[in-house]
Amino acid sequence: MTTQQILTAARDAKRAVGVSGTEQRNRALLGMAAALEDAASRAAILEANAADLDAARGHISEVMLDRLALNDKRLDGMAQGIREVAALPDPVGAVLRRIERPNGLVIEKTAVPMGVIAIIYESRPNVTSDAAALALKSGNACVLRCGKEAWRTSKAIVDALRQGVTAAGLPAAAVNLIEDTTRASSYALMEAVGYVDLLIPRGGAGLIRACVENAKVPCIQTGTGICHIYVDDTADQAKALDIIENAKASRPSVCNAEEVCLVHKDIAAQFLPKLAQRLGPDRAARGLHPVELRLDPRAAAVIPGTPAGPQDFDTEFLDYILAVGIVDSVEDAVAHIAAHSTGHSDAILSQTPSHIDLFTAAVDSAAVYVNCSTRFTDGGEFGLGCEMGISTQKLHARGPMGLAELCTYKYIIRGDGQIRV
Repeated sequence: MTTQQILTAARDAKRAVGVSGTEQRNRALLGMAAALEDAASRAAILEANAADLDAARGHISEVMLDRLALNDKRLDGMAQGIREVAALPDPVGAVLRRIERPNGLVIEKTAVPMGVIAIIYESRPNVTSDAAALALKSGNACVLRCGKEAWRTSKAIVDALRQGVTAAGLPAAAVNLIEDTTRASSYALMEAVGYVDLLIPRGGAGLIRACVENAKVPCIQTGTGICHIYVDDTADQAKALDIIENAKASRPSVCNAEEVCLVHKDIAAQFLPKLAQRLGPDRAARGLHPVELRLDPRAAAVIPGTPAGPQDFDTEFLDYILAVGIVDSVEDAVAHIAAHSTGHSDAILSQTPSHIDLFTAAVDSAAVYVNCSTRFTDGGEFGLGCEMGISTQKLHARGPMGLAELCTYKYIIRGDGQIRV
């Protein structure tokens, strides 16, 4: 099907999805999860994924290959994620505010679906099931546009998901996958006025910038994560090492991974050698990929490493690379973050309440952490189920986008013959 035909089908399906009840949508979700676990569907998905991986090798990095790869455990996690969404309260129809006027009118601000949600994403097949589940639960039809590296896998996943959708009596076009993986289809979604009610890009800085600059439909800015961890002079250094290794190296290809570490000058001589040992030789000794440190001049005077280039503190590496700098104070850390952060997730490691209070008040990011890893910026970890993306803007959503953020609202006014005089 052409992109236009898919958009038309999604628009035609949105009313049926929007007026469906909680029970019917939950049946569809549970059917979607079961379809991912069906032996035939599972075999088809893993076969398609193997073909995608074979085609991508030599063209994308090892960490991006890991992002693309599926196995039985990851498929089980995708199915479980859908079930968790099904178990969440239905956001549709929730009364957000109720006003009773002196003339007897009752005004209810009521949550309703957006309609058709389009998602442009890259090589993470789990986004296919996460996005479909969240859209359906919140009463929306969805149009998915994945990167070419993941198309075979995403197509097999959507084929399975549609089995659960239609078994529950909803139209198959509640869940759609764009067949054209050229840039033309992305721009078609950006310009699909009258078809797409909300566009959500999930990917690198180039994709986000293209959507923000070219979208004629409402667009949520998501994704790019230049995430900082500031190690204050009173930080528990043993915990800091655990937190930084987790934030940087547990899965470096995701947007909530740490990209920059800032260290207070008073502990730099003591802490930085420990950090270099922990992320380099210690990881190598355990058979793990070491982390390359890109050092500002002050840090380079303390430990060996790669001198930081002009862009290293403004780069989302998505790799085993960490930019490291020394700052004089919490105020300097806040200023550095203001200059270089993308407003995604930033953290302070400190035992000084006044420094923590200043940091959490002054750092203008969607998620601000105290003494824990930035890797928790995730819909599941926040108790939202899976998430549609991480919004780094302030209207209409910010942070992990769960079910509530996929709804808009309308006012329903009930009266008994009132007229305005």
